[in-house]
Amino acid sequence: MSAPLLTVSRRIRRTPYTERVEAAGASAYTVYNRMLLATVFDSLEVDAAHLKRYVQVWDVSCQRQVEVSGPDARHLLQLCTPRDLSRLDYGQCRYAPLVGRDGGMLNDPVLLQVGPEQYWVSIADSDIPLWMRGLAEGRGLAATVEETDIFPLAVQGPKAPALMARVFGEAVHDIRFFRYEWFEFNGRPLVVARSGYSKQDGFEIYVKGEDLCLPLWDRLMEAGQDLEVRAGGPNLIERIEGGLLSYGNDMTRANTPYECGAGAACKLDTDPPCLAARALQAEAEHGPKRQIRGLRIDGPPVPNCRSPWPMAAGGAYGGIVTSAVWSTVAGTNVAIGMVERDFTASGTRLTVEAPDGVRDVTVCDLPHVR
Repeated sequence: MSAPLLTVSRRIRRTPYTERVEAAGASAYTVYNRMLLATVFDSLEVDAAHLKRYVQVWDVSCQRQVEVSGPDARHLLQLCTPRDLSRLDYGQCRYAPLVGRDGGMLNDPVLLQVGPEQYWVSIADSDIPLWMRGLAEGRGLAATVEETDIFPLAVQGPKAPALMARVFGEAVHDIRFFRYEWFEFNGRPLVVARSGYSKQDGFEIYVKGEDLCLPLWDRLMEAGQDLEVRAGGPNLIERIEGGLLSYGNDMTRANTPYECGAGAACKLDTDPPCLAARALQAEAEHGPKRQIRGLRIDGPPVPNCRSPWPMAAGGAYGGIVTSAVWSTVAGTNVAIGMVERDFTASGTRLTVEAPDGVRDVTVCDLPHVR
């Protein structure tokens, strides 16, 4: 029986790169911020092995850029996050969890300041622009919130620096991790950041203007032929091995930054204080009730984790498995889960109700593969 097809309408947006992604042989997609995101080309295993050895170009247009601008832009952003933004400056990529008044995670974006009163919020999958716009209007802030015409490309893999230098010049080697610089392509300025959703070396290019998208894609592919460049996308195996979290999968609005391992990014006495400062105070002082942890699941390769799998320890509720996959490198099933506080110590044994039966689980540190 063949897999069901996804009907693509105007509600699910193609990207400026979609025709190149299709031509490269994308075999599976997901929908992210109402845009197509290719997730598989050859297979998860083949794609992961290539990513770890060579270089890939990813269409991550779905990583939408919410531009917050105006005299009160930073004030608005500080209300939204417990991350202290007082020292945010040009050239920095700042992880800034966005939280509601109850402390629950609404998104886990990367924040860039690109002008005196201009910020880009590089969001995960959610309707953050609507929430931020409502907050600005409700508070009477002089801040504009708009989704911008920016279509990021990610260049990931150990040969990414060599490829990027051929297209943008040797100065790309000077960009430090989670920093950005401005470079030119076809006479137009682009932000190039040393970042990306993989544990391999890599860059993200913030492409402003659809007319630059295909020329840049083609230039990267031409320049990287001898580097074995190919199209790719965020890879499930590589991200779980590397301990990279996925908003909406490994964490949701039900979880706080402290539960998600982002406690070090929280400061509850900012000016102005984050909306959730009071709600998060107890966790800041006493620790969270549950935490993201690595998990290793015994037995043969696990099925696809389409919904959380409950875990138990001696009859007590132990948490949930949120993402899982077989890793040939680790020689076992590697997973990420939200584990109850009593069971978070490395080496703790639990059981999980997987779709194919009960399995034994061991709690461990992340990443699974270094």
